[in-house]
Amino acid sequence: MKLLVIDTSTEWCSAALWLDGRILARRVLAEQQHSSLLLPMVDELLRESATSLRQLDGIGYGAGPGSFTGLRIACAVTQGLALGADLPVVGVSTLESIAEQTRSEQNSPEQVLAVLDARMAEVYWAAYRRSGTGWQCVTEPALALPESVSVPEGGDWMGAGNGFIALGAVLLPRLAAHLTRIDDTLMPDAAAMAGLAARAFERGEGMDAALAAPIYLRDKVALTIDERRAKRSA
Repeated sequence: MKLLVIDTSTEWCSAALWLDGRILARRVLAEQQHSSLLLPMVDELLRESATSLRQLDGIGYGAGPGSFTGLRIACAVTQGLALGADLPVVGVSTLESIAEQTRSEQNSPEQVLAVLDARMAEVYWAAYRRSGTGWQCVTEPALALPESVSVPEGGDWMGAGNGFIALGAVLLPRLAAHLTRIDDTLMPDAAAMAGLAARAFERGEGMDAALAAPIYLRDKVALTIDERRAKRSA
């Protein structure tokens, strides 16, 4: 199976090729330049692997949660490339991709609490448990205030994601005692999504590019100062 996978859900921009289990990847801190960096990155990977879009079996993309603008960029680029090459697509959870990266760590965990900075004093979070070669979602992805994040019961849990940096003063005192360790360097990444996308295609989850859509957990992207105060005091 040969797949292209892209992610622009955070300030990082990344792309990867899954070539029958071998991964070629690029990743750069893009800030606000995702739209200008992504396609050249994809072209570079295709040239390096001597592969054309039409030789691929599908395209995976970071579906979210994440930056509103970033998710729209990934979805639009995926649709444009897939429609032009007549390829199916699959969306990959950004939070699950954080859990997936812990597989490469020494003493890799069986259970991961993934927490991603959502800005506006909130976080995206979910909990995953290993299940065969994949992950079972124990707590569905959610947008929440830091004090709403909790460690599920049962066994040891590892914390992962930059939410532990951005809001550590709130999260760490309450959660650290219930976590075996924390890796706050892990971020959504196309290379980590590649294996998840491959397994999704193997399960028959590929869909028409026209149906590709981001996962938005925040109903409203911009809140007024009064609305934000009201939300925090509710």
